[in-house]
Amino acid sequence: MKLPLYEYIALRRDLPEHFLKKDDVAVLVDYVPHPEGGEEGCVLEVFNAVGESIAVVVVPESDIEGLHPDEILAVRRLAKAG
Repeated sequence: MKLPLYEYIALRRDLPEHFLKKDDVAVLVDYVPHPEGGEEGCVLEVFNAVGESIAVVVVPESDIEGLHPDEILAVRRLAKAG
């Protein structure tokens, strides 16, 4: 089942190339087809704790999941490589 656009999602794995971690929250902005017929991609916008956009990334659809009512949000420092 496709998740609705413009909803918050959680990452299902770390994305070290973007300094993101499993369970980080982002907004699902769009779906994009794979150029060679593989798994559909998801365009995500990532925000910091005060609502500023800090990244736009594309991941396979299997790398995201919807949020659940029994979950809470938390904060962590964004650690970027030197």
